[in-house]
Amino acid sequence: MNKVWILAAAVLALAACNKQTEKSIATTEKERVEVVSVMRLEPRTIERTIDISTNLQGYETVNIAPSVTGRIEHIYVEVGDRKQAGDMLVRMDQTQYNTSKIAMGNLEIQMQRMNALIETGSVSQQNYDQTKLSYDQAKENLAFLEQNTFVKAPFSGVISAKNYEDGELYAGQPIVVLTQINRLKALVAIPETYFPRIKEGMNLTLTCEIYPDQVFTGTVEVVYPTIDASSHTFQAKIRIPNDKNLLRPGMYVTTTLGLGSEETIVAPYQAVEKLVGANDRFVFLNENGYAKRVSVTLGQRFDQDIEIIAPEIVEGAEIVVTGQHKLVDGVKLNIVQ
Repeated sequence: MNKVWILAAAVLALAACNKQTEKSIATTEKERVEVVSVMRLEPRTIERTIDISTNLQGYETVNIAPSVTGRIEHIYVEVGDRKQAGDMLVRMDQTQYNTSKIAMGNLEIQMQRMNALIETGSVSQQNYDQTKLSYDQAKENLAFLEQNTFVKAPFSGVISAKNYEDGELYAGQPIVVLTQINRLKALVAIPETYFPRIKEGMNLTLTCEIYPDQVFTGTVEVVYPTIDASSHTFQAKIRIPNDKNLLRPGMYVTTTLGLGSEETIVAPYQAVEKLVGANDRFVFLNENGYAKRVSVTLGQRFDQDIEIIAPEIVEGAEIVVTGQHKLVDGVKLNIVQ
């Protein structure tokens, strides 16, 4: 029994010691005085921009894949060839086409006869209508076979892939791929906070590491109407003229979209602290001679300065710019110039 009382007394004594130690530490922290320098925050007019990286795509890309299967008679192109709209790309086996062409010739003769007979009343309207239906169907079928036997380029571009050779049986994957490169596009994911400010027709600039001294231009062509719930971004389609063909599909570029000028609060980047093991950012303000820790959201970077956003970050507040690494919330400050 005595041992139990002794053990309980020891636990109580240890708890009291810990409380006393905590009080001592808290008292010591409050008694600390750290030498710092501060800067008064003032609004600054900035040019608001958004920088977003993306990959370029051909403005139009089409898989040349005829609607009729069969043997490929001849492919007129190789990878890298530049073709104009209407140029021949592929010729498929012509058996079906030739058979339909002969049938169409016979129906044309029948149709001419029917036109003459219907005018004299020598044929019933029913017979005429049946012949006319057969003629129209054959004409449409022949046009379909012609389009899919002699395959032409729907627009000007470059051959970016070739998957068959002459004489092979076409089935499945496209025969060739045609990509437009004199005009490109890009899809960029923009944070949802900018949704009201992004409009179709807005101009932007693009930079690419391959051409470090050149700036390219683009235009917002489409603003997608919905927000991605997982990333809280929305997409915009960018149209990029590429008359000199310097840019190519697949290149990595950075787009810069200007949103005009506005006033905001910026501070030296060195004044912003980062929480160890996390991405949380914070600064220390001078509050009546004591350090006040304030969590902030970082905005746009301007050389050695950066935009900081928080309810406490207002005009006239004093931010600690040197000595902040040693601070904790509530420490007394000795402010020096």
